[in-house]
Amino acid sequence: EVQLVESGGGLVQVGGSLTLSCAASGFTLNEYVIGWFRQAPGKEREGVACISHSDNSTYYADSVKGRFTISSDNAKNTVYLRMNSLKTQNTDVYYCVAEATSVGAAFWLIVVTATGHRGDYWGKGTLVTVSS
Repeated sequence: EVQLVESGGGLVQVGGSLTLSCAASGFTLNEYVIGWFRQAPGKEREGVACISHSDNSTYYADSVKGRFTISSDNAKNTVYLRMNSLKTQNTDVYYCVAEATSVGAAFWLIVVTATGHRGDYWGKGTLVTVSS
């Protein structure tokens, strides 16, 4: 059974850090692009960061560049999102999404964000709350 399970969310103060994890099972990361998205109820989802395991490329939304880092541990079949210098506007539910594709990270995240394409698999999300 294919699963994506996010963890690591929680309550943090402005300026603090969190590391989110996306543990994949039922498939191996090396054939997939993994993206992190955020979405609040009733709002459109927003692409945050993405990693392509076909070419090891990464891509970030402008709002998180320099603060967030996406990485993966193939041995653990897990992708991480390190979130530094958190702001109140980063509060949201964060989801990881997987798609079997060989395209680069930038192309995938831009196209998915623009078209609403959902990818192959979604996790249930983890809540990040940044308090002032």
